[in-house]
Amino acid sequence: MSPAEQRSATQARVDSWTWAVRLFKTRSAAAQACRAGHVRVNGVAAKPAQPVRPGDEIKVRQAGLERIVVVERIIHKRVGPPVAAQCLIDRSPPPPPKEVLAAQPRRERGAGRPTKRERRETDRLMGRTDG
Repeated sequence: MSPAEQRSATQARVDSWTWAVRLFKTRSAAAQACRAGHVRVNGVAAKPAQPVRPGDEIKVRQAGLERIVVVERIIHKRVGPPVAAQCLIDRSPPPPPKEVLAAQPRRERGAGRPTKRERRETDRLMGRTDG
């Protein structure tokens, strides 16, 4: 086995690995998340080509939630969910209850910037003061 093949067996690109274990739907989405700073390897922001090895902790922020996984096994090709589950240890915190998410104020999509009056009402609801 050549040195390049040995390295390939013990490490993989972070964008490729996160796509292969089904954290992202496409590899380009995984690479884009890395470039945007939403992927961290061992606490450091990762570029798409950063190598990952078994034992590395990967934090992925998607849709306001954070997934924390530990690399158990290196794979390069996308596999089915049962096999992908064997390649990582999921240490993600449980998602917040739906009641908490529903209670958070949301602004209607396309409503534009809040007016001064709306901003004051929001601040009053959140318990913020000017002083």
